[in-house]
Amino acid sequence: MAVSAFTRMELRCPRELDPRPSWTLGDVLTELDALQATRQAAPPTPLKQPPEWASSAREKAFVMRVEEEDDSEEEDDNSDEVARALVTTGARFSCNDLELSFEESGDELACSGTSYSLMEKRSIEKSILLELEREHHLKIQEEVRNKLSSLEVCHQNEIQRTISAFARLQKYAESRKELDRRLDVQFQRKIAEVLDKHLSMVQSDHEQKSQIVERRIRDDAAVEEAKRREQSMKEEKIKQERTRLEAEARQKAAAKLAAEAQKAAYEAAKKEALEKEAAKLRAEAVSKSGQMPQNSVAHATMVNSIEMKSDLPGIKVYADSSALKAESRRRALHDQVPSNIYLSKEFSRHDRQIGKSISKLMPTTDSVKARASELIKALDGQDCPRPIACRLFADKMISIVKSRNPKDKTFGNLAFACGYVMLLVTNQVPDAMDYLLAEFHKVCMYTVPKHLHALNAQARNTVYYRLIGYQEEDGKLQSTEAYLVNVVAYVKLYAAMIQTEIKGVRHPHGLAEGWKWLAMFLNTLPAITATAFALHAFLKTAGFALHKKYGSQFMKILDVISRQFIPALKEQGSKIQPEAISNLENYLKDKKHLEEPEGQYLAQQLLSKGYM
Repeated sequence: MAVSAFTRMELRCPRELDPRPSWTLGDVLTELDALQATRQAAPPTPLKQPPEWASSAREKAFVMRVEEEDDSEEEDDNSDEVARALVTTGARFSCNDLELSFEESGDELACSGTSYSLMEKRSIEKSILLELEREHHLKIQEEVRNKLSSLEVCHQNEIQRTISAFARLQKYAESRKELDRRLDVQFQRKIAEVLDKHLSMVQSDHEQKSQIVERRIRDDAAVEEAKRREQSMKEEKIKQERTRLEAEARQKAAAKLAAEAQKAAYEAAKKEALEKEAAKLRAEAVSKSGQMPQNSVAHATMVNSIEMKSDLPGIKVYADSSALKAESRRRALHDQVPSNIYLSKEFSRHDRQIGKSISKLMPTTDSVKARASELIKALDGQDCPRPIACRLFADKMISIVKSRNPKDKTFGNLAFACGYVMLLVTNQVPDAMDYLLAEFHKVCMYTVPKHLHALNAQARNTVYYRLIGYQEEDGKLQSTEAYLVNVVAYVKLYAAMIQTEIKGVRHPHGLAEGWKWLAMFLNTLPAITATAFALHAFLKTAGFALHKKYGSQFMKILDVISRQFIPALKEQGSKIQPEAISNLENYLKDKKHLEEPEGQYLAQQLLSKGYM
């Protein structure tokens, strides 16, 4: 068989026509696999000559139509019609030599209902052509598979390159983050170093400024200390000069008092001589004229008594002579300063200053210390003479009974606070104590102790009530009840001053004077309502301190009160208020002298610590 006898045959479907232009790579592989499976399943076609009846039976050429299977609904209708026209108008293949054999395969032809087997009888050229077509088809399949494999390999490589690129990118990002973190740490370290350096410079500058300020303060303090020392030296000199002048004034006053006392003694001696002569004459007259009426003798005795006390007509004085002398001396010193001195423009400012300090006094340790310091500074001032300052201080301190309510329960605590202030002030300014005692004697005679008794109804006038301590309210004398309240308040304030003790501070009028006062009170004063109230107020305030110091001797005093003073009160019956008796009886019965007064211990303890 010669090769040159073969002719080139082409498919009726043109090459440029692609029946499935939208196939994907997966669709192509699926289609190729399906074709391969079909060819492997179909048996090979034998090259036999067609039977004779086939050539005579069918002279007409067989027309093979290739219809495109439309799997995609998106192809254009016009392109389908063009492709179909191209196929139907193609060349006809002659199958005269093919032998058709009907087999019992069960296949049915569309053109007829008879089953038959097709026994082909092909020429060598057609067989070769089919073989070449088959080889070409296998070759195309192989190329497509190779191409697909290469594409898959390329795709996998591309994926690996992408993964590696992503890994490198991620590693680069992490490295950049690490680099940024290191740079940030380094930057933060630099900022911290710069801030630390700045703070060190600021601290150093602040220390330098502080040193400069401290140096200035020390220099100023040294200058102030020098000025203060100079001022203190001047004040000391002025104080010494003032003390000298006051001593001279006291000497002159003492000399004057001595001269007056000598004169009074001379007059008393003269009176006594005259009285003796008159008594002698009366005795002679009695012996001559016989018996004289008894009431005339009593009248003569009263006249003599009035003559001896010409300034107190019809009034009997109950007091110890030493107490009266001390009162006279203090009142004379007190009266040297006019009572209305506070009205002068020169000293009114000092009066207001002292009054303001005392009005702010509270029963607390801090208040006591502050007020005492202010008052000591006011009394030691150079622009106010010492006697005037002491008189103003005494007036304002004692007048606290008027400015505060004596009936209030807190007045007892305030009285102890006043006692501490008076002790601290008089310790630094001793002259102030005489003015305080003179003011006490002026407002309450029982602080002497002294009692004025009216011998008759005529003596019980307004002058008498003023002498014993009654005060005027709205132009009228106060009631007896108000008078007794004031007596209790003044005696309580006096007793608080007496019993006050501070360790390391000398008391110019302490418990010894209180013991002396109590003895003179019981020996000279009568047992009446006013004296009973005064005695109870004194014992309630200073009894604990006196018992603590004198012990059994103080118990004897209480025994005297129980056996003599209280029975003397009861003998007077309705003249004595029952409260006066019950107060003393309850004090003795409940042994109040063993109980510490409220408001005393705490203040004393704190002040003792402060002045140790």
